[in-house]
Amino acid sequence: MQTEFDFTLPLGFVDDNGDVHKDGVMRLATAIDEIAPLRDPRVRTNEAYLTIILLSRVITKLGTLPRVTTDTIENIFAPDLAYLQAFYRRIHEEGTTIIQVKSPSGEEFELDLADLGEAL
Repeated sequence: MQTEFDFTLPLGFVDDNGDVHKDGVMRLATAIDEIAPLRDPRVRTNEAYLTIILLSRVITKLGTLPRVTTDTIENIFAPDLAYLQAFYRRIHEEGTTIIQVKSPSGEEFELDLADLGEAL
């Protein structure tokens, strides 16, 4: 069973030194990962903050950062946040980052969402 999934952010997180961190690893969430943020006062005042806490718990690697924190997730670009939210949903709903797609000409093929960040 696969529990960790590699990803590449479309834009990347820019740290205080100006270094860009794009490649990362997200693990499957546990029940406590989804429950614990509900007790956080930041979530009680703003439900949207749940996403920030949840992603900071399940992203185990991002570039060369020593760790991913809520501050990290707060400061990523909006397209990267949208990508991570979609990536999270995909690996938790389907257990994979691979989806079946059809081209406008009708050709069917598989697309790995983990590679999508590089293509954007």
